[in-house]
Amino acid sequence: MKTLTPPTALKGSHLRTYEKIFQHPASHNLAWRDVFSLLTTLGDVVVEPNGHFKILRDGHLLILPAPTAKEVGTVDELIKLRHFLEESETPLATAPATIAHALLVIDHQSARLFRTDAPGTIAEIIVPQIADDSQRQAHGDRDYFSGKEKTAPGTYFEPVAQLLKPAEKILVFGTGTGTSSEMEQFVVWLKKHHADIAQRITGTVVVDERHLTEPQLLAKAREYFRQRGILNKELKTAG
Repeated sequence: MKTLTPPTALKGSHLRTYEKIFQHPASHNLAWRDVFSLLTTLGDVVVEPNGHFKILRDGHLLILPAPTAKEVGTVDELIKLRHFLEESETPLATAPATIAHALLVIDHQSARLFRTDAPGTIAEIIVPQIADDSQRQAHGDRDYFSGKEKTAPGTYFEPVAQLLKPAEKILVFGTGTGTSSEMEQFVVWLKKHHADIAQRITGTVVVDERHLTEPQLLAKAREYFRQRGILNKELKTAG
């Protein structure tokens, strides 16, 4: 992971919170209250009607469920914060009204939406609802910390569906099959709740996303669109 220089505007408690997020070894007393105060300073934090927090910074988007604990409790949560702060250091161009070709990479831990019709795309990220203590006990600590715990589809899938609204052609990558596949569960849910968006899905592909970088995922998606003749000429020569 690259080392970031804190934004010069950060002072006092906000600077200390920023440094804690990137601290090695990871800090075990990073309060969500301090994290959201930092994010409000760096960008815009909006509480959605469903309780999710939408964080916007220079064109980048991160959606987080309302925390169920006072402190950032897992390495996965910390990595998502680091990733967002790293990527949002570079302003993103204003998103178009429509996206010609989109790639959705979804599993139990997160959903990432990429534009494949533009070079240098950066993902918009949504994470599922954090399990509370009763859910964690029911599924077992191993499932909870490995991201295998199940979440209510409406709390996770609905924000993903909203991100897909501008997409004209959608390719979905996921892992596993059947009930172990968040991709398949999402497509079934989408057909029931947003049939118009589901009709724009051109394909679903099982991939080993944990061993693929974002450029490799995008390359696979663009090749998929090329083979079906639905990738624009600019990216046929530049991709």
